[in-house]
Amino acid sequence: AAEEAGLGYEMARNEEKANNMFNRWVTGKQTAIAGGPKGRRPYLASECRDLDQADKWRQEILREIGKLVMEIQNEGLGEHRLRDMNDQINKLTREKHHWEKQIIKLGGPNYIAQGRRAMDEAAREGFVDGMDQRGGGYRYYGAAKNLPGVKELFQKPEKRTVRRTRAQMYKNIDMDYYGMRDDDDGVLIKLEAEATEKARAEAVAEWEAEQARREADGGKKRKQQEDDDFEALTGGYKAYVPLPDNKDIEALVLAKKKKELLAKYASPALQEQEAEAKAMLNKQ
Repeated sequence: AAEEAGLGYEMARNEEKANNMFNRWVTGKQTAIAGGPKGRRPYLASECRDLDQADKWRQEILREIGKLVMEIQNEGLGEHRLRDMNDQINKLTREKHHWEKQIIKLGGPNYIAQGRRAMDEAAREGFVDGMDQRGGGYRYYGAAKNLPGVKELFQKPEKRTVRRTRAQMYKNIDMDYYGMRDDDDGVLIKLEAEATEKARAEAVAEWEAEQARREADGGKKRKQQEDDDFEALTGGYKAYVPLPDNKDIEALVLAKKKKELLAKYASPALQEQEAEAKAMLNKQ
């Protein structure tokens, strides 16, 4: 029985050793696929002399920043937690900037210029907010922008209207302000004369048109008044035979006066001759 127990224990130990060796092999395989042991990120970016390693640490920082930015969107984390996370994001952002500078020194791509162009484009589209859009200052992310005392940082100060003093206003007042030198060049006098002549001609034309209109209105009113007076005298009587107008009446009056003068100063023989002439001409 003791021998069987010892044999079982030895078999268990061998199986455990095999499992450990398999686990180490799997771990080594995963490390090889990942590009070697993970290691610890150097505290200073200037200590790294390998371009691939520097780019790897930059990518790691970007992943950490992305994770924190997603977590900081939750407003239920509390004020202290949000402030700590915002501080950590700003710290990682500064560290990323140092690694990008080190990558440039090692001959790698200029991530700073690429990020600046992307930031400018996002700013033009209105997708960037915070204290500093160039990454050189402290910025607030997610729910941290709604913390007490933070909203006031984003408010633009109102423009103050500074009133000028009386001495400052009098400083720019001279003869030109009162128009005392407007006639010195002679141009204004010529323009004023032309404008005065034009205004006078327009006024005269307007007055003549008004006078003509008034005379026309006055003639119509007088004619209407005469008709009204005649209607009042006749009592509204309407004649159904043609009545003589003013010219016919004047002709009749003139003929009557002529006849009276002939009867008074002409001889009977002259009157007979005139009557014979009218008869021959068929005139009365």
